[in-house]
Amino acid sequence: MSETTHTAARPGSRRLLTSAGGLAAAAVLAVSVNVLAERLLPNARLDLTEQRLYTLSEGTKQVLAGLKDPITLRLFYTRSLGSQVPVYGAYADRVREMLEEYAALSDGKVKLEYLDPEPFSETEDRALAYGIQGVPLDQSGEQVYFGLAGTNLLDDERVLPFIQPDRERFLEYDLTRLVYDLSSPKRPVMGMLSALPLNGDPRAMMMRLPGGGQPYAVANQLRQFFTVKDVAGNAQVIDPDIQVLMVAQPQGLPDATLYAIDQFVMRGGKLFVLTDPHSEGQGSRPGANGQPPSETSSNLDRLLNAWGIETPTDKVVLDLRGAWRVRAAPTDRVQAVDYLAWFNVTGDSLNHSDVATADLQQVTFASAGEVRRKEGAGIEMTPLLTSSPEAMLVDAKAVKENPNPSQILAGFKPDGTRRVLMARARGILASAFPDGPPPPPEGADRPADFPAHRARSDGPANLVVANDSDLLEDRFWVRTQDFFGQQVATPFSDNGALISNLADTLAGGDALIGLRSRGESLRPFGVVEDIRRNAEARYRQTEQALTQRLEVTERRLRELRQGTPGSGERNQAQNAVITPEQRAEIDRARAEIVATRGQLRNVQLELRRDIERLENMLRILNIALVPALLTLFAIGLAVVRLRRRSAARA
Repeated sequence: MSETTHTAARPGSRRLLTSAGGLAAAAVLAVSVNVLAERLLPNARLDLTEQRLYTLSEGTKQVLAGLKDPITLRLFYTRSLGSQVPVYGAYADRVREMLEEYAALSDGKVKLEYLDPEPFSETEDRALAYGIQGVPLDQSGEQVYFGLAGTNLLDDERVLPFIQPDRERFLEYDLTRLVYDLSSPKRPVMGMLSALPLNGDPRAMMMRLPGGGQPYAVANQLRQFFTVKDVAGNAQVIDPDIQVLMVAQPQGLPDATLYAIDQFVMRGGKLFVLTDPHSEGQGSRPGANGQPPSETSSNLDRLLNAWGIETPTDKVVLDLRGAWRVRAAPTDRVQAVDYLAWFNVTGDSLNHSDVATADLQQVTFASAGEVRRKEGAGIEMTPLLTSSPEAMLVDAKAVKENPNPSQILAGFKPDGTRRVLMARARGILASAFPDGPPPPPEGADRPADFPAHRARSDGPANLVVANDSDLLEDRFWVRTQDFFGQQVATPFSDNGALISNLADTLAGGDALIGLRSRGESLRPFGVVEDIRRNAEARYRQTEQALTQRLEVTERRLRELRQGTPGSGERNQAQNAVITPEQRAEIDRARAEIVATRGQLRNVQLELRRDIERLENMLRILNIALVPALLTLFAIGLAVVRLRRRSAARA
């Protein structure tokens, strides 16, 4: 009997040993796979985010692949910042993950260091020496840090003083720009010729105008990538070191300067032109006499017309789609109205096949004109930015002096035609000065190194032409705020990215293209936002009614405590004594106030109930769904195996 029992127990023990051995083998296999993957596939990544937030762009990969010397990136991050302000803790993880991607793709050229600058430590002194900005976390005055310092073998330094979650869309751009600056000892040279105070206006600073006198944000941005040289309005020769020339709001240029620009293009220079039917920037700034200039239009017709391009200054484009809401005139009944001369270009109005505009979301125009190719011109023109079909042309005078947005809107009749606002032009060009150089300006001599005249361009010329110089104006694309003494620019439109992209492509460097408008990892749930709005709409009316009842009750309570108004000493003596009826009324008012406040708290809780219910459901799904699916899969697999074994035994 015992022998039989012992014999029967052997298959069960054997199965138990087999199962244990299988589990051990599976564990060893899992560990081995992880080790081999770490050794053989160190750079393998799988990015399942909608906007591929963790996938570096080709431009970044190109910069990292081109690194010849090591670069050290030091992230100074105070851990207490993340524990007390969770949004910074989550964003710090995002920054670290991005930096690790840079290091993994750099073939060892990017070295990372993570430093926690505790108060009064050598690490804090080091952070301050690099220019990392300390910010007080609370009233105790303790400084916290979240910045990045980069160095190369030549001890060149580039710093992001304080990394803010508000600029997450530009995180890869900021990091790649820092690496690019450290790896590129020589920057492209860009020339600027403009009637606008792109580099700041000393007169505005002396007059203490709000925000006046500061350089344009786009000029500061271009200086991060280019060596920028100013070109005088009477220049006879464009410096041969200049690769890209930006001519913005050209007004009253003499023939000698127009000829210099012409020959710059004939010699292969890249030209970026921004003319304007009406410069909102000029129209809002006082001139030399303290008043805004009367002439706010600009053109480069002598050159562009000869090359087959027209930028009319007598008409302005109006666009209903994307029009800005502005304050209406005091005489209007409505508070705000669409101003069709100021509009955002979005969606299919952006050329997503061009590398400079492919990743942009919106660009803002103000009193812009159209760009046209002349009939029969041999130049090839590719639109970059266009209006929507809900557009029309109107006389420029309608927007120049005291424009009436309501009147413009009332007379708006779209013609269904898209108007080109900015375009690339390419082709073999003939000089706009076929007879050679004009005489030098009166009283000036021709430079000794004056180059020989060229009648045609050396190969296809590359131009970018826009009929709106207000693309450069800060107020149409960026908000600048003071952040503990540091000026922080936060773009709300992609004008700055557009200008930098175009300058990059004209200079021949495409590495930084596509990095300026990435997505955000901290994105709101659309369903949660809808529930929040519906809940607020449902309960806000109840809350308002309860608040009004509470105010009425509190006012009645104050009147009861003060007594009934009377005159003379007798009335005052009577009012000083509270009758039993008044005492009972006061008690009822107090009870009603307590009850009303309780109802208000309940209403406020109701505002969060639906959202919390959804959050709990999402939390349960995130925590329990995957294990549950794995458990069901394991049970199903076990059932299938048991059935196979039963079938085999049968």
